[in-house]
Amino acid sequence: MTAFLFGINALGVYGFKKSSWTPELALDLQGGTQIVLSAVTEDGANPTQEQLDQAAAIIRQRVDASGVAEADITTEGGRNIVVQIPGAADDETRARIEASAQLEFRSVIYVGQPANQFVGEDGNATPYPTPDATANAVPTPDPTDGSDLAWVTEKLQAEFLAYDCTAPENDPSNAPADQPLITCDETNSIKYILGPTELTGDAIDDATSGRDQQNGQWTVNLVLDKNGTKVFGEISQRLFQNQLSGLSPRDQFAFVLDGKVISAPQMNAQILNGKPSISGQFTQETAQTLADQLKYGALPLSFTTESSATISATLGTQQLQIGLIAGLIGLALVALYSLVSYRALGAVIIASIAVMGVLTYIIVCILAWRLGFRLSLAGVAGLIVSIGFVADSFIVYFERIRDELRDGKSITSAVEDGWGRAKRTIYISKSINILAAVVLYILADATVKGFAFTLGLTTIIDVFIFVIFTHPVMQILARTKFFGGGHKLSGLDPDALGAVYHARTQYRAVAAPAAGRGGGKKSRSRGEAERRQTIAERKRAEALAGDRTTDAGSEGEH
Repeated sequence: MTAFLFGINALGVYGFKKSSWTPELALDLQGGTQIVLSAVTEDGANPTQEQLDQAAAIIRQRVDASGVAEADITTEGGRNIVVQIPGAADDETRARIEASAQLEFRSVIYVGQPANQFVGEDGNATPYPTPDATANAVPTPDPTDGSDLAWVTEKLQAEFLAYDCTAPENDPSNAPADQPLITCDETNSIKYILGPTELTGDAIDDATSGRDQQNGQWTVNLVLDKNGTKVFGEISQRLFQNQLSGLSPRDQFAFVLDGKVISAPQMNAQILNGKPSISGQFTQETAQTLADQLKYGALPLSFTTESSATISATLGTQQLQIGLIAGLIGLALVALYSLVSYRALGAVIIASIAVMGVLTYIIVCILAWRLGFRLSLAGVAGLIVSIGFVADSFIVYFERIRDELRDGKSITSAVEDGWGRAKRTIYISKSINILAAVVLYILADATVKGFAFTLGLTTIIDVFIFVIFTHPVMQILARTKFFGGGHKLSGLDPDALGAVYHARTQYRAVAAPAAGRGGGKKSRSRGEAERRQTIAERKRAEALAGDRTTDAGSEGEH
């Protein structure tokens, strides 16, 4: 398992160039990027706190969906949202955060190139053809048909031809919803004339990406609410009919985010169940990005970026070093306690914790690559606390084994029977720990989520190691001469544990202490062993002794 996990991370380091052999640190330990967004309202008044909180929640979902963990997102000053991200924010993450306009669904009326001239096959530049001249044949467009050519007036044609996708003054983000829109795609390589808004992002309940089981292509799957299902069903019937009539591109439906077209698929069927699927030349990453944009695109407010700056770590490496030192001290104390209480058996505890440390480290590295997990100081605290929980599992197991030895069983039998009793207790205990970690992760503040996550992760790893490593090691050691023979330094010496029964029926008399200094030492050892017997064992010893006395009396009378 260890080799397998290291192999996965090596693939991420040397193959995909995206992983690392060291865990990624969170904002409090590494520093990062701070982006301040300012809300824009139509009347210039401050937004409500409810609107800001809702916008902050959606932005957090966007950030989490981009694979960035341990981000800090707060509201400030009645109209600002402050986003703090660990490390340097890449362009994709910035785009997710700053794409703050409402997500709109508009029908496509016309598609063209960004320039008003194109190079023909002869290599000469010629004026780009205007939209269909019949666009003004119907003076009044049908308000229920977003792809009606009547929306395209002569003025709109002229604006379309002159429209420059890269010009700063051409900002389509604040276009009226009830009017057609001239805009471009995100790469500024295609420009569109779109009809009025027919649906908004509020109609989307869910958006996911996945592979089509028939052709293996990546697709984006939507789930619409009740009203969205009804409206989209009517739109799909209209656009599908346009496709059958060969009226392309009026069979396309554009998803518009922040005024830019993020996707404009064709309508290939009538979709009446509210679960449309978008297919195309998607990769796994592009399909997931589009799904996230559709799912988290609808904000209750528009925002402008006030500032973007690099911030320093709030705690820094010194606090991390202090946390690591605390963990090492705790680990040393656990090791010392294990060796003193369980002698050589304590080496099993130390080895198990070492294996757990290696697995936890490499898993944290893999999670940083695949899920964007970053280790905060709270997460480090969760790892430190887990040392005590791990030691607790072994104590329960070993004490169960010792109880079986005191009951007169052989060491191999004691290991198996002790395992059968201990695992139930440990499973219950670990289930409570995991439940507490899950509840804490869901309900707690973002600064505490790292603690809950590492606590739950190490608890799962603890159970895995306990089953796969610790118990099999004990089965092997029980068959060795040192442990199986009950050596006094093994921690499994029946005499030192006070085992006064053999096979539950034979009474073994305790030898009288020898005179002198050596005898006193043996007497103290025997007294300690007797004190460590359970109440049930002492009662059984007294009962057996009484039976032997009665038998002796009866024999004398005979």
